[in-house]
Amino acid sequence: MDPAVFPELDALRARALARLPELPDDPSLRERLGALAVASDFAIETLRRQPELLAQLATDAATPLPSPELTADAPATWPERLRRYRTAESTRLVWRDVVEGAPVEEILAGSTRLAERCLQTALAALEAEFAQRHGVMRASDGSMQRLVVFGLGKLGGGELNFSSDIDLVYCYAQGGESDGARPLAAEEYFARLGQRLARLLDEPTADGFSHRVDLRLRPFGNAGRVALSFAGMDQYFQREGRDWERYAWMKARAVAGDIAAGEAWLQSLRPFVYRRYLDYTALDGLREMKAAIAAEVARRELADDIKRGPGGIREIEFLAQALQLIRGGREASLRERRLLPALQALVQAGQIDAGNGAALADAYRHLRKLENRLQMLRDAQTHALPEDASDRARIAIGMGHADWEALLVELREVRARVSTEFAQLLAPRRRDMQPGALAVYWRALPDGGETETLASAGFADAGSADALLRDFAQSGGVRALSDAARVRLDRVLPALLEAAARSAQPDAALKRALGLLQSVLRRTSYLALLDEQPSALARLVDVLARSALLGERLAMYPLLLDELLDARVAGPLPDQAGLQAEIEAALQEEDAEQQLRSLNERRQALSFRVALAALDGRQPAQDSTRQLAWLADAVVRAVLRMAEAEVVAAHGRIAGGRFAAIGYGSLGGEELGFGSDLDLVFLYDAPAQAESEGLRPLDATRWYARLAQKLVALLGAQTGAGRLYEVDTRLRPDGSKSMLVSSLASYRDYQRERAWTWEHQALVRARGVAGDASLLADFDAIRQEILSRPRDTAKLRDDVIGMRARMRAELDRSDASRFDLKQGAGGLVDLEFLLQYLVLRESWVHPTLLAPRNSAALIVALCEAGCFGEDAGISLAQAHATFLREGLACTLDRRPRIVVENDAVAAARSVVASVSHDCGLDFDSRG
Repeated sequence: MDPAVFPELDALRARALARLPELPDDPSLRERLGALAVASDFAIETLRRQPELLAQLATDAATPLPSPELTADAPATWPERLRRYRTAESTRLVWRDVVEGAPVEEILAGSTRLAERCLQTALAALEAEFAQRHGVMRASDGSMQRLVVFGLGKLGGGELNFSSDIDLVYCYAQGGESDGARPLAAEEYFARLGQRLARLLDEPTADGFSHRVDLRLRPFGNAGRVALSFAGMDQYFQREGRDWERYAWMKARAVAGDIAAGEAWLQSLRPFVYRRYLDYTALDGLREMKAAIAAEVARRELADDIKRGPGGIREIEFLAQALQLIRGGREASLRERRLLPALQALVQAGQIDAGNGAALADAYRHLRKLENRLQMLRDAQTHALPEDASDRARIAIGMGHADWEALLVELREVRARVSTEFAQLLAPRRRDMQPGALAVYWRALPDGGETETLASAGFADAGSADALLRDFAQSGGVRALSDAARVRLDRVLPALLEAAARSAQPDAALKRALGLLQSVLRRTSYLALLDEQPSALARLVDVLARSALLGERLAMYPLLLDELLDARVAGPLPDQAGLQAEIEAALQEEDAEQQLRSLNERRQALSFRVALAALDGRQPAQDSTRQLAWLADAVVRAVLRMAEAEVVAAHGRIAGGRFAAIGYGSLGGEELGFGSDLDLVFLYDAPAQAESEGLRPLDATRWYARLAQKLVALLGAQTGAGRLYEVDTRLRPDGSKSMLVSSLASYRDYQRERAWTWEHQALVRARGVAGDASLLADFDAIRQEILSRPRDTAKLRDDVIGMRARMRAELDRSDASRFDLKQGAGGLVDLEFLLQYLVLRESWVHPTLLAPRNSAALIVALCEAGCFGEDAGISLAQAHATFLREGLACTLDRRPRIVVENDAVAAARSVVASVSHDCGLDFDSRG
């Protein structure tokens, strides 16, 4: 808007400058003051009252003003000093915004810092006054206690707008009594202190107010106590906490008083705010809050309210907070109080498209800047667009527009963009669908419903399916559902039936799905997930139809449902370092119990992700088994750290001592299956006569035995997310009758002098998994020494064939119609025995055979060493891949690894038998 078109603005500038007692002669400064006058009557009035402020703003407006001093000898001056400080610092912020073009983030942070300083300064003065009158508050143990002031809303988020009120909640750590001449109990002491603090900031005086204080967000609102102990807060949130309070407290921050105690208590509140699972019930609370706001907007005609109206600030906040609440329990990076960093975290987590995230951030900045300008005009707590033509012109020019209409055009675009994103988040799921036959069938249960409906839908055993559904419909879990949860179930179940009917195995999918639903009925958040996310329901049914194992795990640990919506599920799996980092993050939990629970949850989630990749055929079976072994490695390393910390705490350290865990079998060979045990052997090395240095010292043998026992116990400990791994230690020297831990010297002697051939075969696949690096290197040296010995070929062959014959006789489950993939003739163990035999026979000539542990790498190394031809090597590699693929498929569907022989399996068996024969190893003959 050209000033000539609106001459009133020139007059406004002139009047404003005339009010200043010392009008500067500097044309540049006068021009800046003119811009300030257009934007803010409040700032001009402050400069009139505090003319000394202008010089500071003209030279350095970026530096915040010093906080006021509230001296104990002049309490009557406290209100004036606080208010003059607040108006001066607020005027500095107006100058930074209007005159110097500071980003809106700086202005919001500055408004927040101003409120915090006023709170902290006022509270410190009042605490000193209370100490004089009533003494210091003491807990039962004599320790001093202070009031804890929590800031909620934009104050907690560090994004306070220019003329906002401040949402406060008062707390204290525990009960007690003050130690002065007129003692008070903690509740009354802190209630009085909090009320005085609110009045000191809030009550209008001749100098205005400092900050409007709103205490209504405390437990039970205006009917609740002014200040509550942490125990009282805990009890409230356990019994009374409501959805809207989760939104309020996710931004909470201790802003004054005992800040450290407040922040520590907020950590204990985290499970109330952020659920450990994907929590789509957060959308219900959001819908209720949005509906209430929409009703208020309609009732009070607030469509032009840029905070609460359509496409306003509140919708951006709600959108980000809802997505944070849904996933924040699982992803710590989303637990962000500030909105702009929260949007960025949501983009990085794949929950908001990068373009939409940038657009929402820009919209938020634009709306917050406009909100500030509306409030800067007269220091009014308003969010409504002005109706006065002069005010409109002032706001438009201040925001860089030619006129009011130009501002509105841009504002409508911004709000439309926000409304679209917000509407997509809250879009009702399937509520407008006409009920189909399966929906009608389900709602008629348990008394009505026709079995033929299921048969027509595609269920082969419709009678059994009908019986399962009737039992489910009249089960206690379904009958006990709340009305809201029952409404969800009535949407989820028909959709689930339709998806199951379309799946590869409708009957199996239905049976497994009902088992899962029965286990989650009391956790309505999981019903909400399936209701709000149709893609998750479809994915779930697909998985259930194809994998009994994953269906079983989902029913036992519904937390894994989160993985069905994790964007990472369809992408590449973490590499070895990534798996290690994921597992190590669990050790950041506060205590051993929480660490163990987190380890189990992470291990379950990661192995589930590997299983989905295998089930979908997105990677070869060999990759899956290797990833499972890497995951086990990472878990063993993490648990070893936990076990060592416990033993050290109890008995001290062994100076110069070393410990290592060696993986044998499928763990050592990096071919671990789903649900496999871990074959572990434990070694230690310590100086002679070594003893731990703690108050309860142990000699080295007992210390390391205690460490190994603790490691095994922690790996097998039952938690709410299951147990990590069962451990098999029978492969240690002298078997189950020997010590759990072997010294390095005794292990070396055993392998040199007493080990059987089959134990040297096992050593081929053995590798260090966890522990002291130098001890792991010493183990490798022993392994290389033993494996590279020259051997009597005839005796070696007889030993290997003899051991294989005994194993077949005891373990082979093949019959006339089915083949045992692992133990059957020409199967996986035959292949492993062939490779081990060749390594023991040839490694003294070919040292390169000592490095590989897994079968695929061994095949390559043996081929390169000339132990068999290239064609045989390629065929053996294909046979190995076939056995792994078929075995994983059996495991995923909870079937024994015994299959009807197909062409691929028959070819693999033939190759193994043929190459074994050519290498002089005929497992079907003892001659």
